[in-house]
Amino acid sequence: MAELIRGLDPDRVRARLAEVRAEVGDRVEVLAAVKYVATEELGVLAEAGVRVVGENRAQALQEKVAAYGSLFTWDFIGHLQSRKVKQVLPLVRLVHGVATDSVVAQLARHATPATEVLVEVNVAREPGKSGVDPGDLDAFLARCEQAGARVGGLMTMPPLAADPEDSRRWFAALAQLAADRGLERLSMGTTQDYAVAAQEGATIVRIGTKLFR
Repeated sequence: MAELIRGLDPDRVRARLAEVRAEVGDRVEVLAAVKYVATEELGVLAEAGVRVVGENRAQALQEKVAAYGSLFTWDFIGHLQSRKVKQVLPLVRLVHGVATDSVVAQLARHATPATEVLVEVNVAREPGKSGVDPGDLDAFLARCEQAGARVGGLMTMPPLAADPEDSRRWFAALAQLAADRGLERLSMGTTQDYAVAAQEGATIVRIGTKLFR
């Protein structure tokens, strides 16, 4: 595991956050991805003006919510294991990335009217990558609905690319899939390509190293 980030400067984080917000505009929510941020540093993020955070690991999410729960809106942004669904749902506003029937089955058992999820779509159809195939999306959305899970939108991770412009077509494709189905939330774009994602309709961008390094 990568070394955890410590020693954050609130003024530096505040300035980086302002840069991102200036690029994406007021309608796009900036989520701070805190997988590699030490728990004790979260108070610095709050001081810097961060309001929404996302954690990738269920155990770390529990620890961080216990310490700083009231300071942030919490989302789960990692690969959610079906056995962790019950543990995660009460702690978060959104789960980014539901993509398997095993998780849907657990949602059927543990979701409440407040539960909202985003379905992860493998827009580029990359072999071995998580996410629902675009051709299977309608059937998967129907299974989510039958399970009582409220699908608020879609999310994706495009193929790894050095040039952010290479991600544009995949963001546009996800935005079209969402628009065709009346889904409002679009979680797409990270540190390397968030500006392009915002231009293509992202409503949430997930920013890590841009804020912290």
